Amino acid sequence: MSRKTGKKRHTVLIVLAVLPAVPAIIALILMTHTQIIVGTIQKLSAGTVNTINSYEPLGEPMEGVKNNGQYIITELKYSETYPNSFLDITYPDENRETSRPTLIYFHGGGFFGGSKSVGDPLAESDATALLDDICAEGYNFVNIDYVLVPEYHFPAPLIQANEAFRFLNDHADEYHLDMGRVVIMGSSAGAIMTSQLGSIITNPDYAEVLGISPVLKPEQIKAVVLDDAPLVYDKFSLGTKVLVGNYVKGSIFLNHEEKQKYNNILWVDSNYPKAFLLGSEYYVDMREMDAALTSANAEHALVDPLAEQNLQMQHCFVASERENDVAKDAFDRMISFLKQWVR
Repeated sequence: MSRKTGKKRHTVLIVLAVLPAVPAIIALILMTHTQIIVGTIQKLSAGTVNTINSYEPLGEPMEGVKNNGQYIITELKYSETYPNSFLDITYPDENRETSRPTLIYFHGGGFFGGSKSVGDPLAESDATALLDDICAEGYNFVNIDYVLVPEYHFPAPLIQANEAFRFLNDHADEYHLDMGRVVIMGSSAGAIMTSQLGSIITNPDYAEVLGISPVLKPEQIKAVVLDDAPLVYDKFSLGTKVLVGNYVKGSIFLNHEEKQKYNNILWVDSNYPKAFLLGSEYYVDMREMDAALTSANAEHALVDPLAEQNLQMQHCFVASERENDVAKDAFDRMISFLKQWVR
């Protein structure tokens, strides 16, 4: 056999030896460069939901009465620091000067998409109807946009939320907002933010770890609502690790310190705000939050259809409260909880 033939044969053997490992190599690359996957999702979602960061509003600013009689002001710019720094305010009716508590809401979308206008592309129900129905219960409803990957990562949306809170404090009189009676609510990714903001505002140690000086004082926050927040990283499915890992660092391989910063359940104490928890896809996480709040003697309630009725509900199921009896029951329990603590 010639030397040339021998080299070819050697090369073929190397290729054949490596070939079975190719899927594993590709998988490792994807898991350590998660934006490859998330970027593909963003491209597929473009045109149907917001997947971009923009210093210009996504829609034309408007002010007036909606078809349902609620009064809305849209695309208020709350900061110059980050893109997507716009919020909407909806009032139950035209009587904007009526004293009402303020409910601040953060949408879901895996930190790669979604918006205050169209909700969460990962949820299976009509989030915008849910927001109208909460507003109708007597809340001035503030709906906030925030930055997305790949340009921005944890904790940028939390820093940005703090800027939104500053705007709301500073312009409370102008927009007739009672900032002494505040509820913070979020769904999915927004629920993660809400959960973390609850700790940032009430636990100085957690605020210091994230490098955030909270604008809102603990006494301003009357309650938080966590709608299906994935928080316990080691118990996530691979798909959730891709989304959250990408948000935190661009890889599913988070180290101990990164998990400690992300999972605010580890920072819950007796000062945590009154909390209403909704668990469906992430019932494990909401049960762990429930246990932490119980241990801290912090007032809270948990809705868990799997435990209560052996029903596995879709992600952020409460948004289907107009069509689904289980969701309507959860909605009613949430409103009752808020009325108990938000006076």
